Amino acid sequence: MKKLAIVITDGVGFRNFVMSDFINEVAQKFDEVIIYSGLPLSAYDTISQENCTIKELAVFLEGKWTWFFRKWKEVAHLQKNQSFYGMKDNMISGYPATNSLRSIVVKGIYFVTRFVHSYRSILFIEKLQFLSFSKNKITKSYLQLLHKDNPTHVFFTHQRPPYLAPFLYAATKLKIPVSTFIFSWDNLASKGRMLGAFDYFLVWSHLMKNELLYFYPNVKEENIKVVGTPQFEPYVMDKYKTDRQDFYTKFALEGSQKIICFSCADASIGANDPVVIRTIANAIRENKMGFPCQFLVRTSPAEGPERFAEIQKDFPEIIWNNPKWILTRDHHTESWSQRIPSEEDIRDLRSILEYVDLNINMCSTMSLDFMLFDKPVINTVFGNTENDLYNDQRFLGYDHFKKVVDSQSVTIAKNPTELIAQIKEALVNPSARSKERKTMIELQISEQLMGTSKRIAATLSQLNE
Repeated sequence: MKKLAIVITDGVGFRNFVMSDFINEVAQKFDEVIIYSGLPLSAYDTISQENCTIKELAVFLEGKWTWFFRKWKEVAHLQKNQSFYGMKDNMISGYPATNSLRSIVVKGIYFVTRFVHSYRSILFIEKLQFLSFSKNKITKSYLQLLHKDNPTHVFFTHQRPPYLAPFLYAATKLKIPVSTFIFSWDNLASKGRMLGAFDYFLVWSHLMKNELLYFYPNVKEENIKVVGTPQFEPYVMDKYKTDRQDFYTKFALEGSQKIICFSCADASIGANDPVVIRTIANAIRENKMGFPCQFLVRTSPAEGPERFAEIQKDFPEIIWNNPKWILTRDHHTESWSQRIPSEEDIRDLRSILEYVDLNINMCSTMSLDFMLFDKPVINTVFGNTENDLYNDQRFLGYDHFKKVVDSQSVTIAKNPTELIAQIKEALVNPSARSKERKTMIELQISEQLMGTSKRIAATLSQLNE
């Protein structure tokens, strides 16, 4: 009997693996499917497969020793790979600015790992981390749960959340094969270490496969499977398609005018978003593009629209799309993780991708979303070390995004003058970089969007044999 356990941690994982075709496909490939969820059961009311059950996971909170060893291995991983700009930048930005007790401990970790960061030492520290929570009551409850359910394979839809380390420990302790999906395009070349060791890895592309082999030399090549990503699969699913006229009607758009879309980042890295939005809105008012344009702003699903209230008042002509993500649980330590998208929001996003003429964002994965519809993309990075804006130009050096810049599939605007010129160029000649966009998509996503869930389900089924 083939019994698949799927670990879904947050709203983005829910979007990728529940709102795609994934659950339908694995339900056909396995005798039984169990979803172990970091979201409440109420989030899964659309799942109707008879052989699929959902169980909420008890929340694990790190003790001081677990935190200490986890922090050590993550900083050591960054130290070891600081020749990659993104790793070094994350290491620098993570250095404490205060002298609290915890900050002093972290500073000590930084000092020691400058000299001790070999791969062997990182694996040793990880063993100590896992040992530190092996007797924890939550860990024991995970062991009991997995022993009772007895899945034949455990699939983690995200490789990084540290609070899942005890669940990974429980699965490996019970000798259950474990696999994981590399969550995002920037995770390997700029983020800290994974939560632990997995038997198998599912990745977006051959590029990601090579990155995994580089950063984790103990991983065997034959245990890495290139499957694409379900992140973009809703864009080829009929249930999320919207007719052009319905799109124009819903957002009160004029069919004869070009549509410029700006995609916001969340406040933690999108501090310059208001500056960019004002720049575009003023340029449209002053007719700097040379022809009438409409401006649609999509805010980040991770936050509400409150920080743009003043802009909304100053520019009532801007059309706003505030993502309809539903908060499934109050009073959670990471409330953003408890927000899940509505089907309406995925339809809204897909229609925006398909029908607007140009996208502008700050080095976001949304660049890929729009490229999938062959739309021109401008990445704005107005901030640097010399002006008063948030330094977003540093992201151009991150390995995953440097490939985008070097490919010339997007244009980079470092100031308002460059931005307005690039908007005019993109609207007048939208196909100018079409070939480069196609090449970038092929580099980042090595498989077709159509059939992604079927491909992942088949891969997991093969791993289970």
